[in-house]
Amino acid sequence: MSDTGSKQQAEPNWAAFAAIDWADQKHFWKLLPAGSQQPEQGELENTPEAVEVWAAGLYQRFGGQPIAICLEQARGGLVYMLSKYSHLVLFPVHPTTAARYRETFSPSGAKADPSDTAYLLDLLLRHRDKLRQLQPDTVETRLLQILTEQRRRMVNEKTRQGLRLTDCLKTYFPQVLTWFGKVSSPLVGALLEQWPTLGELQRQHPGTLRQFFHAQNCRSEERIRERLEAIYQATPATRDPAVLEGFGLIAQGLVTLLHTLRSHIKVLDRRIAELALAHPDRALFASLPGAGPVLVPRLIVAFGTRRDRYTDAYQMQCYSGIAPVTEASGKRQWVHFRFACPKFLRQTFHEFANCSIRYSEWARAYYESQRAQGKEHHAAVRSLAYKWIRIIYRCWKDGKPYDEQLYLQALQRRNSPLRADPATGFGWKAVAGFAKFSNETS
Repeated sequence: MSDTGSKQQAEPNWAAFAAIDWADQKHFWKLLPAGSQQPEQGELENTPEAVEVWAAGLYQRFGGQPIAICLEQARGGLVYMLSKYSHLVLFPVHPTTAARYRETFSPSGAKADPSDTAYLLDLLLRHRDKLRQLQPDTVETRLLQILTEQRRRMVNEKTRQGLRLTDCLKTYFPQVLTWFGKVSSPLVGALLEQWPTLGELQRQHPGTLRQFFHAQNCRSEERIRERLEAIYQATPATRDPAVLEGFGLIAQGLVTLLHTLRSHIKVLDRRIAELALAHPDRALFASLPGAGPVLVPRLIVAFGTRRDRYTDAYQMQCYSGIAPVTEASGKRQWVHFRFACPKFLRQTFHEFANCSIRYSEWARAYYESQRAQGKEHHAAVRSLAYKWIRIIYRCWKDGKPYDEQLYLQALQRRNSPLRADPATGFGWKAVAGFAKFSNETS
C-alpha cells in the first residue's frame, strides 16, 4: 500500500530540494541545491523516458545523494515513475494543503504553474517537519489495495448499470421487474439477450421457455409455471415500434455491460482471495467478527504491514474519517462529520462495524444502546467503528488475533458502561454458571 510514513527523527543530508507541479502533458519543476539561494526551474515531459533522463541527471550531478521532492500526489503515474529511484525521496502533499498554502500568499486566487511550484518548494523547505515521506508498503499489500479499490469501483458500476437497466425496462418492458428479483442477475441478462421485448418472448413455445429456465438453473417447476402464465397473460406497455426496437437495443447493451462487470469482479475476487490467503496478517483480521472474504482484504489494506505507520489508534480514527471533527470559536463549540478523508477507507470501517453487529455480542449491545440514545443508524455505526478501530489497532500492534471472550471479560473487569444499562437492559447475565453478555431483561 502506497502511503506516507512517520517522520524520521534524523534526516539525511539532503543534496537538494525540489518541487514538481504535475500536469497531464508537462510537469513544471523547481530545484534548490543545498546551500544555494538561487533555485533552478524547468519543464518535464510526462513520459517515462523524460523522467528517466531527469532523474539520472540528478543522480550524476549530486553523486547519488538523497534529494527531497515535494509534489501533490500520493499515488499516480508521476509518483510511480519517481518511486523507482532510490536517491529521490518523495514528500506527497494533499492538494487541499497545497491550495490553502498558495491562498495564504495569493488571496486573489491567481495561480500559475511556476508560482504553484514555488509555493510547494517553500512548503518543503519551511515545513518539512510537518510532512511525511512516502514509504510504500509491501508489494503484496499494495497490490491488494489496488485490487480491492478496483473491485469496489466495479461493484458500484454494476449497481449503476443495473439502475439504468431498471429505468430502461420501466419504459417498455416493466413486467421483467416483477417476474424476477434482480435485473442485474445472469438470468435476466440471458432472457433479454434472446428476447428483448415482451412480444418476442410471448411468441416462444412454452417448451422453449421451460428449457431456457432449466438451462439457467431454475429448477422449481411451480416457479416456472407461474412465470409462464405471467408471460402469456402480460399486456405490452407500448406497441410503438420505435420505442420497442430502440429501448430493446439499449437493454441488450446494458446486459452486455453487466455481464462484463460480473466476469471482471469474479476475476478480481479470485486474485484478492489468493493474496489475502497468503498475507501474513490474514489470521489477525479474519478473527474479527463479521469480517468475511470481502472485508478481510480491505481491513488488511486499511492497516497495512508497517507497524510504525501510526503511533496510536486515534491517528487511524482521524485519518479514516471515523472520528468526528470538533470546531470551536469564542464561546461556541460544535462537532460534525469528517468530510476530508479517504472515502474508501472510511467505508471499509463503516461496513465492517455494521457487519459486526450480527456476530459480536458487545457490538450489538453497543449499537442498540446508541440507537436507544436517539442516534440514527449511520451515526451509531460510526460510533461503533470508532471503538472497533481502537481494538483492532491494539491487535494489529501486538500481532495477535481478536478474541471475543477475552474482550467481554475485559469489559466486565473494567466495569464498562455496557455491562449494565438500565435503559436498554444490556449487561452481564448468569447463564449456566457463566457470565454472558446479554440484552435480555431480568
